[in-house]
Amino acid sequence: METPDSASQAWAIEVQGLTKSFGNHLALKGVELRVREGEFLTIFGPNGSGKTTLIKVLATIMKPSSGNVRVAGFDLRDSPVPIRRKIGVVSHQTFLYDDLTAFENLKFYGRMYDVPNLEARIHEVITKVGLASRLHHQVRTLSRGMQQRLSIARAVLHRPSIMLLDEPETGLDQYATARLREVLDTLSAENGTVIMTTHRLEYGLEMGDQVAILAGGRIAYQESKQSLDVDSLRQTYYRLTGTTR
Repeated sequence: METPDSASQAWAIEVQGLTKSFGNHLALKGVELRVREGEFLTIFGPNGSGKTTLIKVLATIMKPSSGNVRVAGFDLRDSPVPIRRKIGVVSHQTFLYDDLTAFENLKFYGRMYDVPNLEARIHEVITKVGLASRLHHQVRTLSRGMQQRLSIARAVLHRPSIMLLDEPETGLDQYATARLREVLDTLSAENGTVIMTTHRLEYGLEMGDQVAILAGGRIAYQESKQSLDVDSLRQTYYRLTGTTR
């Protein structure tokens, strides 16, 4: 049975010298990042800065070209399966099956993660995202906003200790945004760890307790939220990225 490295358990995420290339294009150029258990880190960056690539690597969806990555104490290259049991992912891609109902999708994922008392847990998470009346509707019949809400239910179904969110506010209506906030507040109260990417400075600063800026494929800045306001963050962001959003 694979177990996490006890020396790494204080860090939910450890990234050293991470690179990721696509042909001749180097998307990540030696990322260095550490996130403690229970922290909420918001990563800002313009389009093309490597935010989605970083989240996909941390989520074991994409293999790094080089470097070392540990998630929940497990080495990314050696132990992708136990990592997947520890993380929940919300991104532009819903990871839902269009021809299955909401219930069937959640049942599929719940069996994959051996979720105890699965049907009760399905009803709990589907109610939390406000889709109880759509539980037996095919995903293809749901609006984009509803699909994103169901994606949130899928991501938290197995009670992950780490949430990875790639611009999760995209495509969410006001109701869904509020439900996502409630889910993240609950996770934080339970000492869960969150990494969220966004290009919306005010939204990201409000949500996180640590902020970082990804620019040129590297973490160019990381600071505690306590020492920042939106204006100072905006100035730093512009200086490092050359853009205001």
